[in-house]
Amino acid sequence: MVSSEGPSRVRKQPEERRAEIIAEAARIALEDGLERITLRAVADALGVRPGLISHYFPAAEDLVIAAFLVAVTGERERLQSGEGDPFERMAVFVRRVQFESVDLSRLWLNARHLARFTPALADAIEEQEALDRDRLMSLIEEGRDAGAFRVEDPLEACVRIFMAVDGLGAYANNVGDFEPESYVHFVADVCEWALGIEPGRLRERVLGS
Repeated sequence: MVSSEGPSRVRKQPEERRAEIIAEAARIALEDGLERITLRAVADALGVRPGLISHYFPAAEDLVIAAFLVAVTGERERLQSGEGDPFERMAVFVRRVQFESVDLSRLWLNARHLARFTPALADAIEEQEALDRDRLMSLIEEGRDAGAFRVEDPLEACVRIFMAVDGLGAYANNVGDFEPESYVHFVADVCEWALGIEPGRLRERVLGS
């Protein structure tokens, strides 16, 4: 007699399954928010039982933090990667921040709010902020050494730039149209000031990059 059973499932290795779970949770975090990460939501998206998710993450909080780390790490690579000289790479960074990072801004707002009640998430945020600073400072130092940026203290310039990024991101949940140039190009303008770039030069390159 021919068996009527459907196709058998392929049992994934623990490391592969764990990575798959975190990747799906990271997608939910960016698209819908950290609060939307539940064992059932991840299980439904992957077509598995919630019990499988809880096997890898008995505490939902641990999955939320893991998802945050994967999401911001991936976005860091997207924002701060690129080719060309330091000026060109800074222009790409600013363009992506200003025009392509609403989901990331919302995620950071979300995480900072939840961190008030989740000490482990607060620690994760501090670690990621330090990695962001190190990456941007490296670019600033490279630009200074190449003569593209006039900077005495790379950390000071880096902090000013990220304050501008966070300031822009604070409006990520706004639903109305508000697009004066001083708002749209705020990060570029602050970068020019912090890096000693001729006013308007970086803004022009951002629009053309």
